[in-house]
Amino acid sequence: MSAEPSAQGPGSCRELFLAFTWLALQGFGGVLAVVQRELVDRRRWLTREQFVDDWAMAQLMPGPNVVNLSMTIGDRHFGPRGALAALAGMLAAPLLVVLLVAILWSQVAAHPLAQGALRGMGAVSAGLVMGAGLRLMGALKTNPMGPAACGLLALTSFVMVAWLRWPLMVVLPVLGLAACSSAWWRLGRMPEGPAS
Repeated sequence: MSAEPSAQGPGSCRELFLAFTWLALQGFGGVLAVVQRELVDRRRWLTREQFVDDWAMAQLMPGPNVVNLSMTIGDRHFGPRGALAALAGMLAAPLLVVLLVAILWSQVAAHPLAQGALRGMGAVSAGLVMGAGLRLMGALKTNPMGPAACGLLALTSFVMVAWLRWPLMVVLPVLGLAACSSAWWRLGRMPEGPAS
């Protein structure tokens, strides 16, 4: 099996803007799957491991995850100009689409066919998120905590949120602190490699 190619990054702020506009226009519901495929597989701006790390950080910050991710990537490559270009790409075209959909939806919202379509789209969205999560599991092989500890944290978070109905404001600090502490401890115990 060949090694995963290294990330190469966007070439300009314009490319960032256009890429994130395209992502935003595709991101109906299951945006994680679209973002991962576009940024990792197609454009190769991030490796799988980088995507998992950046996505985790984006989830911890307030606001929409993919907007946080876009600003992080933009800032990394072009500083504040890049962050603003990525943010504009994420928000400009979708704002127009959302306004149009809101106007149209108000005309048909009570119709049973529209209600059924909405429920069906929710199921598809859940499937997209699960599929992206399964594809990203390979990145856990290189995580300092190891796949077993990561799996236990994922299962614990699922139980706390889905079954126990704990709020995310409790789950994130508790499990986040446990995960950070575990990774920090394991990284401290790893032997240092040769200096590069």
